[in-house]
Amino acid sequence: MRDLFNDIFNIEGVKGLMLLSFTGDIIFKELHAVHEGVENRDWRLFIESLAGMRESDLIFEKGRLYIRRTDIGYLVVLMGSFVPIAMMRLQCDILLSSLKPAKAPKGIRRFFKK
Repeated sequence: MRDLFNDIFNIEGVKGLMLLSFTGDIIFKELHAVHEGVENRDWRLFIESLAGMRESDLIFEKGRLYIRRTDIGYLVVLMGSFVPIAMMRLQCDILLSSLKPAKAPKGIRRFFKK
């Protein structure tokens, strides 16, 4: 799964990335220079507060959080203050098609897989 996020990690200033399911479970996590203990946190309340949100950019004194809804959960990107948000949006738009859950083919199509 790390390969899916390479383009995001290649943006200068990105400090880490988490993919959280809609129930608050961590699907993927890679954080650089961030305190450990992320796995022990209860993310359900955070996920519940994002209900109905498609995209958010939270700006803090020492950095930013970019949050994006996907088909399997929420993508949370930790980054520095001066990361170009347009580049982050573009990379996330490209990534969204890769994060779609696989659908089982219906009818006769299931016999003719590529």
